[in-house]
Amino acid sequence: MPFTLQPMIQGHRHMVSAGHYLATEAGIRMLEAGGNAIDAGVAAGIALGVVHSDQVQFSGVAPILIYLAERGEVVSIAGLGPWPAATQPDVFLRQHGGHIPLGLLRTVVPAAPDAWITALSRYGTMSFAEVAAPAIKYAREGFAVHPVMAHFIDVYQEQYRLFPDNAAIWLRDGKPPKVGDLLVLSDLARSIQYMADQETAARAKGGRAAGLEAARLAFYRGDIGQAIAKFHAQHEGWLTEHDLAAYRSPVEKPLSVDFHGHTVYSCGPWCQGPVLLQMLRLLDGIDLKDLGGHNSASYLHTLAEAMKLAFADRERFYGDPDHVPVPMDRLLSPDYAAVRRSQIDPARAWPDMAPAGDIPGFGGEPFVPMPAAGASQLHPDTSYCSVVDAKGNVWSATPSDVSFESPVIPGLGFVPSARGAQSFAKVGHASAPAPGKRPRLTPNPAMVITPGKLAMPFGAPGGDTQAQGMLQVLLNHVVWGMNIQEAIEAPRAVTHSYPMTFEPHTYHPGRLSVEGRIPADVRDDLSSRGHQIEVLDDLSIDVAGVCAISADLQTGLLSGGADPRRAARAMGF
Repeated sequence: MPFTLQPMIQGHRHMVSAGHYLATEAGIRMLEAGGNAIDAGVAAGIALGVVHSDQVQFSGVAPILIYLAERGEVVSIAGLGPWPAATQPDVFLRQHGGHIPLGLLRTVVPAAPDAWITALSRYGTMSFAEVAAPAIKYAREGFAVHPVMAHFIDVYQEQYRLFPDNAAIWLRDGKPPKVGDLLVLSDLARSIQYMADQETAARAKGGRAAGLEAARLAFYRGDIGQAIAKFHAQHEGWLTEHDLAAYRSPVEKPLSVDFHGHTVYSCGPWCQGPVLLQMLRLLDGIDLKDLGGHNSASYLHTLAEAMKLAFADRERFYGDPDHVPVPMDRLLSPDYAAVRRSQIDPARAWPDMAPAGDIPGFGGEPFVPMPAAGASQLHPDTSYCSVVDAKGNVWSATPSDVSFESPVIPGLGFVPSARGAQSFAKVGHASAPAPGKRPRLTPNPAMVITPGKLAMPFGAPGGDTQAQGMLQVLLNHVVWGMNIQEAIEAPRAVTHSYPMTFEPHTYHPGRLSVEGRIPADVRDDLSSRGHQIEVLDDLSIDVAGVCAISADLQTGLLSGGADPRRAARAMGF
């Protein structure tokens, strides 16, 4: 077996893999204390809002998938808030040139706190105070700044300076922190502790359910929610106490497709999760091993073209299904995949954004910006956490939201979700902003559940590259037979031939970014087929940072993989 940059962690009882080692430790602590995968996943997710607070806000988004072993059921918790009721979409057109500017106007209802508590209340066993304890400790006592955080705060330091309260937290004496500096988040610690204290008081009188609800109300109706709404009212924001009080994270049936004898699950079209499923449908009719070998030019060309077709459909059709009709049954059908597959030319790449499919009666107006010059830009939001427990329950969650796009609420230590940056201020677009409507989210947790064979939660940060990195890791594991750590570390390629989901929706027609470990002759072959090749570092932060757990349900062996491209770690027993 070849050596990997990080060891593959193996065990037979439980496993956690997350985007930061302290979040992984938080999850393990819950499992060792007798908690289940949901308790551990919530602990890891809340911890990521501290130790990855440049990319994950406690008050951000948190889409979740959970497999409940006793029921044999996968559920989705849609931890994504809507635009406030007072949203005026025409403001973006009249005053901001068709863009959604930095600041309060891109705020949507914070969803993560409710999503965490919904998961605990329905499927967990522990209290909010117990699962939040590691995060409170990390925030109150501080933690060492890791290289990924130091890098992205440095890249976005000018945006931090736009918001003095943000700069006071994440810049040190006006400068980006260095690797190893101690970062203390005192206000955030107090906010989370307030929720825990409200829970403890209510639990003493009314039990666990009453306690969890009190923790939720502390955020959405108590001192925290009132402070958020007051700040928005004072600074011409749209978020109100009513928006906060009315919010509940929907619990839904996820989407799924079968691929190579496995069932792969994702959340709905309010996020980009279905593009992974569409990619798999497209590739399921192709003998991938007959394309010249792993990461050959023909193989990478085929993947890139399938990705482009899926992203073209995302651009035209995906949006909040409560507000726009999304033809998911058709998009995920084998017949539709066959039609789309026929549009892959093995000798030639689509030079621009690929065409969307033709589904009469559905689809919005696509957003096609002017092509951008220069290097591809990775938006640095998001982290990820996965868990498998001793009873076979599985957790997969992708919490997100950055700390440099909108102001911190003074005294609270966090930025309410600025996820409105992923809407498109274009009339008729499927993800155009509207009151009560959710933007189209990039974070998209996934999992494979094949009874008696495989359970595999997996996910990644990386904006539009998330599903692309996840696809390649899944193929490496289930098609090419790599162990999960090898599958994660193998070289990757990502396309940028579509409008980026984040404002300002940049576009690089034909751009295919490849890690430097892809051989020069393969890159030359891809270039001859029309791909505009961008060569990245040998191990690049710009191709997503995948974490995954592979549970062999026949032997009981759990294998945890974590991406060395990030600060990720796996831990298990």
